[in-house]
Amino acid sequence: MSPEEKPAAAPRSLAEALRVRDDVSLAALLRSRPDLVTPVPTDLTQLATRAGTRASVVRALERLDRFALQTAEALAVAADPAPYGELLRLMAGDEADPAVAAALPRAVALLREQALLWGADDRLRLVRTARELLAPSPQHPSPTGLGPTVREATAGMSPGRIQEILTTVGLSSTHDSVSAVSALGELFTDRKRMAALLAELPGDSREVLDRLVWGPPYGQVTHDPAAHLRALLDRGLLLPTAPGTVVLPREVALYLRAGRAHRAPEPVPPPVEAAATHRPQVVDATAAGQALAALATVDELLKEWDEGGPTVLRAGGLSVRDLKRTAVALDVSEPVAAFWLELAYAAGLIASDGEADERYAATPAYDEWRELPTGERWARLAAAWLPATRTPGVVGGRDAKDRTLSALGPNLDRSAAPEVRHRVLALLAGLPEGASPGAESVLARLRWERPLRGPQRDRRAPGDDDLRSRLARWTLSEAELLGITGRGALAAPGRALIGAPEPSHPAPQSAPEPEGPGDKLPVHHHTPPVPVPAGPAERAAATAHAARLLAPLLPEPLDHVLLQADLTAVAPGPLERELADVLGVLADVESKGGATVYRFTPGSVRRALDAGQTAADLHAFLTRRSRTPVPQPLTYLIDDVARRHGRLRVGAASAYVRCDDDATLDEILADKRAAGLGLRRLAPTVLAAQADPAVLLEGLRAIGFAPAAESAAGDVVIARADSRRTPPRTAPEPVPDGPPAPDDTLLTAAIRAVRAGDLAATTPRKPGPGDGEDGAPGGELPRTGAAETLATMQAAVLTGEALWIGYVNAEGAASQRVIAPIRVEGGFVTAYDHTADEVRTYPLHRVTGVAELADDAR
Repeated sequence: MSPEEKPAAAPRSLAEALRVRDDVSLAALLRSRPDLVTPVPTDLTQLATRAGTRASVVRALERLDRFALQTAEALAVAADPAPYGELLRLMAGDEADPAVAAALPRAVALLREQALLWGADDRLRLVRTARELLAPSPQHPSPTGLGPTVREATAGMSPGRIQEILTTVGLSSTHDSVSAVSALGELFTDRKRMAALLAELPGDSREVLDRLVWGPPYGQVTHDPAAHLRALLDRGLLLPTAPGTVVLPREVALYLRAGRAHRAPEPVPPPVEAAATHRPQVVDATAAGQALAALATVDELLKEWDEGGPTVLRAGGLSVRDLKRTAVALDVSEPVAAFWLELAYAAGLIASDGEADERYAATPAYDEWRELPTGERWARLAAAWLPATRTPGVVGGRDAKDRTLSALGPNLDRSAAPEVRHRVLALLAGLPEGASPGAESVLARLRWERPLRGPQRDRRAPGDDDLRSRLARWTLSEAELLGITGRGALAAPGRALIGAPEPSHPAPQSAPEPEGPGDKLPVHHHTPPVPVPAGPAERAAATAHAARLLAPLLPEPLDHVLLQADLTAVAPGPLERELADVLGVLADVESKGGATVYRFTPGSVRRALDAGQTAADLHAFLTRRSRTPVPQPLTYLIDDVARRHGRLRVGAASAYVRCDDDATLDEILADKRAAGLGLRRLAPTVLAAQADPAVLLEGLRAIGFAPAAESAAGDVVIARADSRRTPPRTAPEPVPDGPPAPDDTLLTAAIRAVRAGDLAATTPRKPGPGDGEDGAPGGELPRTGAAETLATMQAAVLTGEALWIGYVNAEGAASQRVIAPIRVEGGFVTAYDHTADEVRTYPLHRVTGVAELADDAR
């Protein structure tokens, strides 16, 4: 066999296993475990070391799906190293479950890709840290429910007791404990002899084994065990680990389990089933209606705070009382009100003003947002919701210091929220168009994809959801409120928002629309992954596409209302902004829904007059904007309020009331409700008051009069409120869940740098100080004097040979490089850098030393 045909030696470490990987495989590792590339490792040995640290391994294990995690747990109780056949028996059992056998290669490949497993199939090795985390111990039981091996359980047992067990089970005595324990272990792994041994036991003894077989494997016994327990102890089927505590050895449990490490391996993900299906047109129309309602709700919220919102708590956030007031104003529950508040905050539409008496108010971005087309306004909100880590669902809960979590307050970030939102919507996108899944079906799939690690996953009560499950439930409800879904199914704009492909086979328009849980759609075991739009450009393109898809689904804004004789106006759809703004001042909203009902009252008409409108203006406006004739009662209402409006004038003295009709002033003085205003007559047409003008205005209006404010010059003051805005504010940044995933450019540069550093670290060279006789690097940069370094460089220029150098850059970072010097002059060496694959120039004073490469490395 020629040297070229000689098979590569089996890797002896994770670093060697990484060294034989190609760039595509290394890129997959760094993409799936971004903590390994922050900062970029100097070489593959450092990459392997970092991949084996506890924090990194825990993070990687938490991102495995259930079957891959079960595979890792099985490897933790297998021999080290373990052949593939042993792992297959632990996962598939003696019956060799075909589904498990078919899925196991994928799980092993995933563990290898994640650098949690290395070695050939005949010597599979779980990285040491993962084995320590998953292997059973008295303090940390294994998720498999298996206990220690016979060798581990008998470590503290007396040699005489071990020999007694051998005699009881019919084995010959040995001269030492090691061989005795080996013989006992061989007995427990022999199927025929174990069957005979268990057949001798009484029924009570078998019941004890059945209770311990799936874990926990530990039990309690008294100092004088019962006969059926004594039978187990005498045969080594239970072994003592501490006074009063016994354990079922791993070999015995595996026999009783028919060789399986897990009671229920889950090789395939649970299906996401559709509970109901609707025509896509119905889904899109429902979602569009929800989108309009969402815009109206946010607009209403911001109008409530247009002149300044509630105060900011000292610890930050909104008080419980102010949240309740907001919920009442929006006619929603408090959790839903918290969602709309957080959504507006995430979109940068509201913020605190930063004043001494800090209050919430709209930001300048709100005015810009209101001018956008309707579809773009919705897309702005949806694009802010999808990546947000602030989670309104936790509002009202308690933080780690037992403090109430308040809306718009601190400690609401949950870094897993964006990933869960995107994954839930991706699962919906994987269903047929118009299909809505059951919530439990989605939660079961998410729990398989990211299971809880350890025994707590089995102790979870049915209604006790983990954080990811709660995030998924909130995602389903929030997506419906926002109009991303309609009737529980993903709408076309929502599909575009997450970058999901368009359905290839849309349902025909004439298809029936089954309803209810009985209309099950086909099972989908594998939902194709939907990539998250990575860069700002991709996200902006997805948002714009969603806005374009929503626009034709929305009704055109109306330029009219329908006036009715009962002093109401009906808006049968969304109104143009100018019409909505004027009508919002002239009338009060009585009910909302498919059509909005406005009611005209004396107070609302007076509000319009206070804002500078005249009776003629209001009559002209209603005539122009109504498709029905203006009812006579409404005309009379406007004229009556306008006739009385401004007859009384309130100005600053402390305050005064002026009226040309002294009979009206007599009426005020005679009214007992005006006693608190401190009024007294100064002249037949003038009253003085002890209250300030604002209080006097409100007091007279409460009595039933319609006074107008007066300036110092005697002119009527227009009571148009000034909108309050915060200084420019940026929307809150999401809190990342660990290091960000590297992009392709960073991956390419990182792999190139790691390869370069590894080449320099592993290239053979001639022995130098601190090196072994074989020329292996001693672990430090080469150290030579300035004169020797210069002479070696100049000689290499003449011979064209490559050199191994140590180099320290301007930041003080040391590295090893393999270079071929081209020119040495002026204190610099210009050389072809083999590690960087380019020509570079290095200052000689930064070269720590130089060494010649070994002959076989040139």
